[in-house]
Amino acid sequence: MIVGAVVLAVGVLVRFAPGLFGWFGHLPGDIDIRGESSRVQIPITSMILVSVVLTVIVNLVAMIFRDR
Repeated sequence: MIVGAVVLAVGVLVRFAPGLFGWFGHLPGDIDIRGESSRVQIPITSMILVSVVLTVIVNLVAMIFRDR
């Protein structure tokens, strides 16, 4: 339930405070292809950054609960 609440809070922040995450998808290495009637966006660098941050958080939480 905690994870769901965190995901909901991040979703609300992204939706209603776009200035906080304006950089997401616009980092060097992110691919943005625009055609006449289509657009393809592949945020490779942004997803790697999210993966690293989530890995650190999960490992810190695991270390905290492992010692108990």
